[in-house]
Amino acid sequence: MTAVHSVIASPIGPLTLVADGGALTAVYMENHKRGPAPETLGPLVSDNDAAGAGALVLARTRDQLGEYFAGERRDFTLPLAPAGNPFRQRVWTLLLEIPYGETRTYGDLAQQLGDKNLAQAVGAANARNPVSIIIPCHRVVGAAGALTGYAGGLPRKRHLLGLEDPRRIQDALF
Repeated sequence: MTAVHSVIASPIGPLTLVADGGALTAVYMENHKRGPAPETLGPLVSDNDAAGAGALVLARTRDQLGEYFAGERRDFTLPLAPAGNPFRQRVWTLLLEIPYGETRTYGDLAQQLGDKNLAQAVGAANARNPVSIIIPCHRVVGAAGALTGYAGGLPRKRHLLGLEDPRRIQDALF
C-alpha cells in the first residue's frame, strides 16, 4: 500500500489527514507532538483528485470532520487502520467507546483493561494515538477531570471538549 495525505482547514487549525489503501491511518494537527516526518505522509492529494481508495477515504474524512465541527456529527463512520502495538490498539478501541460529550479518566480506562495500575501506560498509548479527533483521545482527562496532556495542545483539547459539551468553556484561540 502507498500512503497519501491531504491538509484541510478546521476551527482548530490545519489538519493533516493520512490514508493508506482504503483506510484512514492518521489525523495530525499543526505542531502535533510526536508527529511523523513529512516525507512519510505520501503524496499530497488535492480535492480534485478523486482516484484511488486513499483519496476517497480522505474526502470522506474531510466531509465528516466538517460535519463534526459544525455540530452535525457525533460519530464517525470511517475505515481506520492506526499503526500501533497490541496494547495501544486495545486502548484506542476503548477510546472509540467513549460517547460524544463525555470523558473518562486514565484510571477508568486502566480499570476497563483490568488493572488500575496501567493508568500511566494508558496515558502513553493515548498520547500516541495517530488518529486524533476520530479516535477521541481528547475525551480522556486526568483524575477529578483535570485537563492533562494532548498531542495537539491543551487549548485544542479544551476546544474539542467544549464543542462536544457546550457547558464546557471553549477556547477561542483558533
